[in-house]
Amino acid sequence: MDVKQVAFAGSYPSESQCPGDGKPEYAFIGRSNVGKSSLINLLTGRKNIAHTSNTPGKTQLINYFLVNGDWYLVDLPGYGYARISKAKRRQWELMIRGYLSKRSSLQCAFVLIDSNIPPQQLDIEFINWLGEKSIPFVIVYTKADRLKPEELEANTALFREALLEHWNELPQQFTTSAVRKAGKEEILQFIGGINKHFYETL
Repeated sequence: MDVKQVAFAGSYPSESQCPGDGKPEYAFIGRSNVGKSSLINLLTGRKNIAHTSNTPGKTQLINYFLVNGDWYLVDLPGYGYARISKAKRRQWELMIRGYLSKRSSLQCAFVLIDSNIPPQQLDIEFINWLGEKSIPFVIVYTKADRLKPEELEANTALFREALLEHWNELPQQFTTSAVRKAGKEEILQFIGGINKHFYETL
C-alpha cells in the first residue's frame, strides 16, 4: 500500500469525542521514548507528521491522522512516563484504556517494543491487558538498527519467551528501524489487507 495523502484530523481528550465516521483505525502505542513518532513518520513518509522529541511524554491526547482519505492512524500517549503527577498519569491511563476498549472502529493496536532493552514488566502487563479485553494487536520492535543481527534476535527471543509465560501463541510481529526504513512495507501491507477486507464487507 502506498501512502499518498496524510492529513492531521484532530486531537481528542477521550474516546467519545473521536471522529464518528466509522473509518478503520490503527492505534500506535508503547512506553514513552520507544520511537513511536519516528515510526509514524516512517510509515507516512512525512518528516514531521508526528513530532519527535528527546523528552518523553510529548503526546498527551489521542491524535488522529487521516491516511489516503480512508483510514486513520491514531497516535496514543506513551505509558510508563514517570515525570508527571500521579493524577495526570491516571488521567492518561483512563484515556488510553477507554479508547482501546471502547472504540468500535479500532482494527488493530500496534504495540511498540524497544528492541534494545530486556523485557519490561510494564510492556508484558499492558499486552496481557489487551488480551484480557480481546483487543486485536500486533507487536512492533523498534530501533532495530542499533543492534547487531544476533543481538537483535537474542533480545526479541527473550521478549517472546517472557510473553509465552502468559500466552499459548503470539500475534504477528514486525521488526522496524526508522533509520534504515525497515518494516515500513510489511506494516503498510498488513494494514492494507485489513482495510481491503473491511471495505469489502460493508
